[in-house]
Amino acid sequence: MSTKDKKAENVSTGAGSTGNSPVVPESEARPPAAGSSSAVEVAEFVARLKATPVAPRGRGRLVFAMDATMSREPTWDMALALQADMFQAVKDVGGLDVQLVYFRGAGECRASRWVSDPGALARLMTTVSCRGGQTQIGKVLSHARGEAEVRKVHALVYVGDAMEENVDELCRRAGELALLGLPVFLFQEGDEERAARAFKEIARLTKGAWCRFDRGSADQLKALLTAVAVYASGGQKALLALSQHSRGSGARLLLAQMKPGP
Repeated sequence: MSTKDKKAENVSTGAGSTGNSPVVPESEARPPAAGSSSAVEVAEFVARLKATPVAPRGRGRLVFAMDATMSREPTWDMALALQADMFQAVKDVGGLDVQLVYFRGAGECRASRWVSDPGALARLMTTVSCRGGQTQIGKVLSHARGEAEVRKVHALVYVGDAMEENVDELCRRAGELALLGLPVFLFQEGDEERAARAFKEIARLTKGAWCRFDRGSADQLKALLTAVAVYASGGQKALLALSQHSRGSGARLLLAQMKPGP
């Protein structure tokens, strides 16, 4: 592991910060939850993508961020399994590096090193436990901007259930990501209306997508997360290929939301 990988420091709360955040020890991290596709269907997605030529563009990079506050605890284990499945599917497609970011407690917001092995990421996820605290979405957006300014990041995934921050400030930071061409894909657990309004606007500003999920929509969430990972790894062309599959519902939903507005 390099000196940079060993570095550990809190993600800055400053809107203009571009510093790296702390590495999550492999003895310390656990994740979110999900929505319409079985393991067999995901395998079919992968087979379709392997048969579709994609213009080379180097490895994709995806920041995977999650709310690890106490309200997420009831669906945490379900989310963990779904995300592990998603990254296993991406491992089969290949070409994707992922960084895990999470927040919880009294101002704690951390980021892992970049990993290319889904197994390593799964191990990081299983060491995170939920703790009480308020949302820190602004820190996540600023951290993603800092990473994207150093090297291209192709997608930011955020999984959470609430929004307790100034929505205008979040939109300002989302606008900074838009200028860098970094789409945000937000997956909302539950039905908090304030969070839904903020998440939809962040998705609109960054040309990403917003989707809601609950305990009964694990298959749908898995398909959507897989579609985002495919997009980060192979771009719009790979996502279009996935959408043409009979069970590419997640890709079709993302593409519909990612279309430019009037």
